[in-house]
Amino acid sequence: MLKFTVCCLLLVPSAFAQKKPITLESLNQGGRGGGRGGAAMPAVWAPDGKTFLFRQGRQIMIYDPATKSSKELINAEAIDAAAMNPGRDDGPVDWQNRRARTGGMQFSADGQELLFPAGGDIFLIHVATGKWEQLTKTPVPEIEPKLSPDARMVAFRRGFDLYAVDVATHKETRLTHDGNDTLRNGALDWVYPEEIGLTTAFWWSPDSKAVAYLQFDTSREPLVPHEDLLRVRGLYEPERYPQAGENNADIHLGVVAATGGPTKWLDVGETRSAALIARVGWMPNSRSVFVLRTNRVQNRDEMFSIDVESGAASTIFKESDPYWINLAGDFEFLGDGKRFLWTSERDGFRHIYLYSNDGKDVKQLTRGNWEVTAIQAVDEPGNRLFYSSTEPSSLEHHFYSIGLDGQNKRQLTKEAGWHNISMGPGGRYYLDSYSSLTSPSRTVLHAGDGAELGVYREADRAQVDEFEILPTEIVKFNGPDGTPLYGRLIKPAGFDPAKKYPVVVSVYGGPGVALPVRNSWQGVNLDQVLAHKGYVVWQTENRGGMGRGHAFETAIYHKLGVTELADQVAGVKHLISLGFADPQRIGIHGWSYGGFMTVNALVNAPDVYRAGFAGAPVTSWMNYDTIYTERYMGLPKENPDGYKETALPQRAANLKGRLMLVHNFEDDNVLFQNSLQMSNALQVAGKQFEYMLYPQKSHGVGGPAARQMNEMMIGFFDRTLK
Repeated sequence: MLKFTVCCLLLVPSAFAQKKPITLESLNQGGRGGGRGGAAMPAVWAPDGKTFLFRQGRQIMIYDPATKSSKELINAEAIDAAAMNPGRDDGPVDWQNRRARTGGMQFSADGQELLFPAGGDIFLIHVATGKWEQLTKTPVPEIEPKLSPDARMVAFRRGFDLYAVDVATHKETRLTHDGNDTLRNGALDWVYPEEIGLTTAFWWSPDSKAVAYLQFDTSREPLVPHEDLLRVRGLYEPERYPQAGENNADIHLGVVAATGGPTKWLDVGETRSAALIARVGWMPNSRSVFVLRTNRVQNRDEMFSIDVESGAASTIFKESDPYWINLAGDFEFLGDGKRFLWTSERDGFRHIYLYSNDGKDVKQLTRGNWEVTAIQAVDEPGNRLFYSSTEPSSLEHHFYSIGLDGQNKRQLTKEAGWHNISMGPGGRYYLDSYSSLTSPSRTVLHAGDGAELGVYREADRAQVDEFEILPTEIVKFNGPDGTPLYGRLIKPAGFDPAKKYPVVVSVYGGPGVALPVRNSWQGVNLDQVLAHKGYVVWQTENRGGMGRGHAFETAIYHKLGVTELADQVAGVKHLISLGFADPQRIGIHGWSYGGFMTVNALVNAPDVYRAGFAGAPVTSWMNYDTIYTERYMGLPKENPDGYKETALPQRAANLKGRLMLVHNFEDDNVLFQNSLQMSNALQVAGKQFEYMLYPQKSHGVGGPAARQMNEMMIGFFDRTLK
């Protein structure tokens, strides 16, 4: 048994008495800074990679790494006052997906202009002077504005149609005319951005002469009958949401001139039942667009280009996998216009490949039993690229450079822990925001060769100074098939190894998400609250999670919940073997897939878990969306036994422990029907359980209700495990 214990030197026993215990109240107050490591840094880099923008209140600041100084570009208060700021629509909610882009600051290609959306309108800031002009002023918001490569026009959505505005004259041109709620020009449906990473649906051509766009026809996607019942009379708020085996959107690819006119439609195949459109964009020549298309269950994909004038298609590459293909990131075309970068798991681990634009020349640039997590930047004059990976350990995240010939790899990060990188184009400078289990996040400015230039943002140690943050241990053990797994352990305050303690297991467990055990700062959080209340807190990874290669993931294929639960049970048994966990008082909680795993644990391992708090659980994979579910479970008609055997309501009679279900009535992601079906099955089986319903229109519970929920959860475990 390998046990890696990390304890902050400040947290010696003599210091404990000087610091506050972590309670729900301190959690609700945010713990006065020093929060969780790993948050993305809000840096918007200039195209030359020499400066970046950041927000400071309503000020937009420019930071110059060469001088390590910042200055104000503009105070946005005047822009806010000029914007129309459309009032809140009191009608049915628009179920736009949280991952769909809606807009943000964007530099022009020469870095002289800055597109700035605010209050539903579009503004252009002149970087040299800080002066600005307003391009639109309407009572209807302009969504997802995009500056053309030559900075002469801005394309945007208004409602479900595309428009372009001339920067010099402010003249608007309507590019599409038939958009409506179910015929979305340049606008995504709900499921595509949620599950396949397609976050936008229109693209400027490199020569600024045309816009390519996807038209989503959602009229044949089934409706979920949400209803807002907080009003005097309920308001019907249907959501287009395809469940496993049902119709996806009909998708069409069109190209329209930036000056307006008819759309040229290009053939991408049948998408309602046979294929998915995963990525789209322009080839560097502006004469063709590329498409990455997968089959419905996502074990075959094809990248092809389509000539806009002739409509002729040419295959660039194809891939297949016995299980499924994970997609990550987008295609990175190089400045020479002849090559692009793409990441693939074709050798069992995600690595970087360099392709010629016709797909005839392919070179694998990275290789090994570890994962590339992102391409950060390319320095073509220097013939190198920069990327992040898990090469030293799946517990850590590090930063590297490598030649475009696959030679001269260098690790640029030195400190143990989790490094999040924000790098400017060309790789001249980067910000490294890193933390570990013992150190809050610290952001350091570096040159592209890794040389440290100075501290950009020092670690906020307010939490460490104020609160008794209990140490975290990373524990290694073997799963039921011998696979090495890692667990994260926090022992309770005043720990006595001679005592037996109740345990609360935190679980997610699902595929498509990075493994949860990592060497990064956690700070003041709910785990610390539980540990200060006398619980052993335990979290373990399981097969199916991302970060340890494709074979580690695919053990769950066509039987979601089975292998994951076996690994979770193995983790609990290992914890019990350490001698201080009470096997009769094991609790578990999780949200979404973690909610599914919580109910799964109570009905399929009822002798292991005594209590479970399940938030927004999937209880039958027939209820979840097409793209996610079919990737792992296949089509219902092709895997009927898998869907039936992993459904939880039919196991309701197995419940022995105490269960609390929690769900939003208008959850747009894991539909409320999941909890209702489980509740019905438990009632029919004569099983007692607890339930809390929330009225929010989201997948999670937020605001003051979240505080109430956390208090309720801790009260639930106090009643059932103590």
